[in-house]
Amino acid sequence: MSVASWSGSVLAWQRELDALKERLGPVFRRRELRLSSGAFLDGVLSGVERKTGWLMAEQAGLARPYRMQSLLGRSHWNADALRDVVRAYAVEALGDADGVLVVDETGFLKKGEHSVGVARQYSGTAGRIENSQVGVFLAYASRYGQTLVDRQLYLPKTWVDDEVRRASAQIPQEQHFATKPEIACDLIAAALDAGVPCAWVLADALYGSDSRLRRMLEGRGQPYVLAVRSNHCLRFVRDQGIEQTDPETMADELKPEAWHSHAAGEGAKGLRLYDWARIPLSSRPDPQWEHWLLIRRNRREPNDRAYYFVFAPAGTELCELAGAAGLRWTIEECFQRAKDDLGLDHCEARSWHAWHRHMTLVMAAAAFLAKLGSDLRRSAGGKPNETSPNQPIAA
Repeated sequence: MSVASWSGSVLAWQRELDALKERLGPVFRRRELRLSSGAFLDGVLSGVERKTGWLMAEQAGLARPYRMQSLLGRSHWNADALRDVVRAYAVEALGDADGVLVVDETGFLKKGEHSVGVARQYSGTAGRIENSQVGVFLAYASRYGQTLVDRQLYLPKTWVDDEVRRASAQIPQEQHFATKPEIACDLIAAALDAGVPCAWVLADALYGSDSRLRRMLEGRGQPYVLAVRSNHCLRFVRDQGIEQTDPETMADELKPEAWHSHAAGEGAKGLRLYDWARIPLSSRPDPQWEHWLLIRRNRREPNDRAYYFVFAPAGTELCELAGAAGLRWTIEECFQRAKDDLGLDHCEARSWHAWHRHMTLVMAAAAFLAKLGSDLRRSAGGKPNETSPNQPIAA
């Protein structure tokens, strides 16, 4: 749900927003901080086009942006404690046994070199190498909606190894270099430790290709559908020795009868139909778990294919895997709405703490909108999507 699409009453909006502010209150131990955080939420949920300190201060009736800037920078409160509250709030609103966790990164284009983590690096937002920050985010999605539930800034090695820049940006001493998959692994583990109900973990090939992430999920008995590159090296032990191949070669060898048509959820024009096939990856039968290479093929362009590593309960149907793979788009929708409507990419602060504070407060506003949408769907009869129970409805 976007701010502009809200169709309920002003009273319901204000009542739920007041309840959220009260719930977040203990994170901000001083009254001034609680008021400032509430004004920040009002600002990002308002119609102000740019969510800057000056414009949101003006929206709140303040003469100067000091309070907004202090909330993100000089004040004392823990952004991770706020994250925990936001995640719990989101799961209460959207939690479902068929829910999924989706991890991905997004870029924030920046000028200059002083904002924490900024560097010349690839930004999916721009589709090229740009001067930018990159954050790794975790989203939760279910039939009731979707929202972001965790975040961490990616620090390039040039930042990690530069003590002067670290001190200037207030990067904690314990913060060492971590790859994006390593960050994702920690975010997912924290969510699972917190009891987030999760049927599948989903991610693109940057994360699906990481064996540490896959081993962590398998060790926890957590099913996943993780995209993988077409040329990812696969090795199998055969009678004649080690056989090496890749997903593209394995797909090329499939017979026509191996392909089946299934929906990967619904799009703007109805069901998104693809051809799907799967190939077992384990030669040792397991009564509980199965490993598959899942392949998605465009029905009009057969050479247009996508590949996934799957860890699934034994007996899982191909249509279930197709439906799960199709849910990875939900985090892209979270990014778009959080940026377009709530100013996720409008952070002006330069420090490590300020970045995480800004992102977490925006996540709180996004979770608030997701809660409103979920309440509307539940009150409409508890059947948010009869066509595909695993497909979240666009909020």
